[in-house]
Amino acid sequence: MYHNGMYHLFYQYNPHGPTWDAGKLSWGHSVSGDLVNWAALDNALDPTSPFDANGCWSGSATVLPGGRPAILYTGIDADRVQVQNVAFASNPSDPLLRDWHKPSCNPVIGIPADVTGNNFRDPTEPWRGSDGLWRVAVAAEVEGKGTLLVYRSADFLRWERNPGPPLHASSPAVPVLECPDLFPISMAAAAEQEGLDALMAAGGSSSGGVTHVLKLTDFAKEDHYMVGRYDELAGDTFAPAEPERGDDPGRWRRLDHGHLYASKSFFDARKKRRVLWAWVDENDGAAEAKGWAGIQAFPRAMWLDGDGKGLVQWPVEEIETLRRKRDSGFGPEGTEVGAGGKVEIGAGIQSSQADVEVVFEIPSLEEAETLDDLEWALDDPQRLCAEKGAFVHGGVGPFGLLVLASGGLQEHTAVFFRVFRHQGKYKVLMCTDLTRSSTKAGVNKPCYGAFLDVDVEKDRSISLRTLIDHTVVESFGNGGRTCMTARVYPEHAAKGRSRTYVFNHGAGAVKVSKLEAWELAAAAVNGAGGGGGSVAPDVATVWSDFVI
Repeated sequence: MYHNGMYHLFYQYNPHGPTWDAGKLSWGHSVSGDLVNWAALDNALDPTSPFDANGCWSGSATVLPGGRPAILYTGIDADRVQVQNVAFASNPSDPLLRDWHKPSCNPVIGIPADVTGNNFRDPTEPWRGSDGLWRVAVAAEVEGKGTLLVYRSADFLRWERNPGPPLHASSPAVPVLECPDLFPISMAAAAEQEGLDALMAAGGSSSGGVTHVLKLTDFAKEDHYMVGRYDELAGDTFAPAEPERGDDPGRWRRLDHGHLYASKSFFDARKKRRVLWAWVDENDGAAEAKGWAGIQAFPRAMWLDGDGKGLVQWPVEEIETLRRKRDSGFGPEGTEVGAGGKVEIGAGIQSSQADVEVVFEIPSLEEAETLDDLEWALDDPQRLCAEKGAFVHGGVGPFGLLVLASGGLQEHTAVFFRVFRHQGKYKVLMCTDLTRSSTKAGVNKPCYGAFLDVDVEKDRSISLRTLIDHTVVESFGNGGRTCMTARVYPEHAAKGRSRTYVFNHGAGAVKVSKLEAWELAAAAVNGAGGGGGSVAPDVATVWSDFVI
């Protein structure tokens, strides 16, 4: 959320312990002047009333006319029923928004009679239509189907359900949806998305030439999205750009092909861009000992790809302010890595906290392996990555990076590409292989995989940017068109230095036409770190949103 020169991060917080069942949830609150360095404030919301007596769960926020921030959130009431509540900033002129007021008229949306399983939660960011009415979509289980119900209000206090069909309805195979997000999007990367906030574009037009994204989280699984058209005049409907993918979000495009959940976006009015935040939970069974259940991924700017169907995601430019020492330690551009080759890079930097960008050029595709006898692989790239890992030698690839690697490679995380042939065309597989990421017992170490939408026969090059932050590896392939986030737990990092390598286990050489490796400074996070950034307010336009 952006308001009066400050970014605000609201998040699910349990002051009583790191797990969901230990106490009741509140809304934690941190502020920043640059999206990188953060200071903790007191909780924004605590369970203090009958309508949220058992917890203040997920929700969203917006700024009302006149500049007053408002929050819509799910409360678990005294009877453990999920209801929707509202809260208002007590002092909108306070740049820190330290106090919030919950009016006595709550809940403003009670659970409908046709909702089953007590699944009625996570209101989207509200938007205002051309008729002056506010709208919000709430995830609900209706007749055993994951559904998005639209509600309308003239005053943000009294809400009525849209009498028409829901904004979205899945099949009975997907009964529960979480953390929905609906927002307008453009093909502009940044600074050119003027007006594409939810208030001006989502509600103020019908088809109107504005493209929208509907993001849904399938309960306890992954985040998927569909590009399409939101139409207010047709009764608040959403027409998908790829209807052939069906109604179940599991068949839609993946927001991230790794370990990422419950994402939420907001429009950054300061820099005219859509920014995504997402939750990355612990993956080693040690939440109790650590005292937290997860962390936030790096914030990402998002825009529409040229095909009008996919999203491009890229770390916000502010991350680059953390760059300190640069050291590729590799050689001139165009250096080849031969078959079976492995070259250390970034030997002069701290590789456990780094930003690495590399472009691989492929001189020849003749040795590409065929997928003609592996038709299943087209629908299961994750399994293909597991069967053809980083150390399974191939034709064109695997080539890529070994990060968070110990000296003898007993531990490492591999991010790599592999080129295949299928029915006369080439397909590029991107993988993040965690199988050797840690020697620690009890750690989940899967392989993640996805096929890139790239014409490698024409381009003959593939780009990769990987951000490494101790236990997080976030990779952006093909300019951010394919993203993979991983949690890893290398034991060697606590005792010695991690290393980064460029490797090639293919039959032929690959060229490295670009390679930059930067050490990243530690950001100030809720009082820790020292990135040298700002937590003081800037002067800028008012905007607000909620991030889980």
